[in-house]
Amino acid sequence: MNDAGRPARLAVGVVSAGRVGSVLGAALANAGHHVVAASGVSRASLRRAAELLPDVPLLPPDEVCTRSDLVLLAVPDDVLPGLVRGLAAADCFRPGQIVVHTAGSHGVAVLEPAAAHGVLPLALHPAMTFTGRPEDVERLASCCVGVTAPGDADSGAADPRDAVGWSVAEALVLEMSAEPVRIPEAVRPLYHAALAHGANHLMTLVGDCVQLLESAGVRPADRLVAPLLSAALDNALRHGDRALTGPVARGDSGTVRTHLERITAADPDLAAGYRALAGRTARRAAAAGLLDRAALDDVEKALEEDR
Repeated sequence: MNDAGRPARLAVGVVSAGRVGSVLGAALANAGHHVVAASGVSRASLRRAAELLPDVPLLPPDEVCTRSDLVLLAVPDDVLPGLVRGLAAADCFRPGQIVVHTAGSHGVAVLEPAAAHGVLPLALHPAMTFTGRPEDVERLASCCVGVTAPGDADSGAADPRDAVGWSVAEALVLEMSAEPVRIPEAVRPLYHAALAHGANHLMTLVGDCVQLLESAGVRPADRLVAPLLSAALDNALRHGDRALTGPVARGDSGTVRTHLERITAADPDLAAGYRALAGRTARRAAAAGLLDRAALDDVEKALEEDR
């Protein structure tokens, strides 16, 4: 690291060249770092590496680590602990290295086997969905990255040395044109659960909506709902629960009953999801002052009928 607290130009190794690793590797290369090696086995990883990390040699993970100043471990959350232990046992880490993982549910504790070798452990989780395509590199510019560094067991650094980790992490994120957001170690699992609940289940909800329309012969369903859903997401982020609309938020229990009848006939499993989300929506609407107690009771009664 240079005197300004900014990482020097680093030799970066990417383990592995999946959707996240290939994109972050490309972003670091765009920032002036040198990607010296990557690992990848699947056809998709090989394709992504060829497209986003051209001319970068593909090597086994242990060789990627030994060649690198910054080791980027971009593997699934459940795979990460075993990978770190294995690389540490093989003596692949060395003092002065920066070891970064991208797993959302882990902080820096999972990197303790590497930290025992004198590395600087960092957790950088981009709060974005990835396709592994070049446009993802551009999307990083509007992305936040959840950062956990040594000392983040609480809300702040307890030791002056801990500030170095945050400074390096912040600089790396800013170099990738993203925004760093500090996430304490203890809340990483809940932080990740919240993001997964919002992003992954939003996709399921949209898929269910399109499926219902198409099953009724309404096409093009995706084009029909795109403006509506985009506006709903924008309103939710801008105005919160006060932006709720529709029969549940209005207390139209008769319409809710009709919805349930028709959805149950079309797809009973999907109807169960509608009940659960409508119940949550009704309670949030009541808490926001949109539904009075009597209307909330009517909606909840409609949702409980014919279960």
